[in-house]
Amino acid sequence: MSMRPESAAMLWDAVTSGRSISTFLEGVSKAEYVRDLLRRRAVERELEIVGEALGKLRKADPETAARIPFLNDAVGLRNVLIHGYAEVIDERIYDTAVRDVPELVVILAALLDGDQDQ
Repeated sequence: MSMRPESAAMLWDAVTSGRSISTFLEGVSKAEYVRDLLRRRAVERELEIVGEALGKLRKADPETAARIPFLNDAVGLRNVLIHGYAEVIDERIYDTAVRDVPELVVILAALLDGDQDQ
C-alpha cells in the first residue's frame, strides 16, 4: 500500500519533533526539567507539533492514523498544551516525554519507512 505524500509529510513532522524531544531530555532529570523554563517550553512546543501533525493525519488519512496506537493521546495532549496551558503539570509532561515519546517515534518511523504491515 502506497502512502499519500501529505501523510508521509505529517509523519515526518511528528517523528522529527519526537526525536527533538528525546534530544532535549537526554541526561536531564525530572527535577532539572521542572527548573528549566526554556527546556520545558521547547519540549512543550515539540509535543504540540507532534499532536498537530497527528491530528491532521487523522483527518487526511484515517487508515494510516488508525495504525498509530497513541494518536488520540498525542492529539489530546496537544490540545491541553495549547488550550489548557494553565493545567499543564510539568512532571507529567516529563514522564510522557521520557516514557511514551520514544515508543511513538519508533511506531511512526516504521510507518514512514513502510516497515509496518497491519
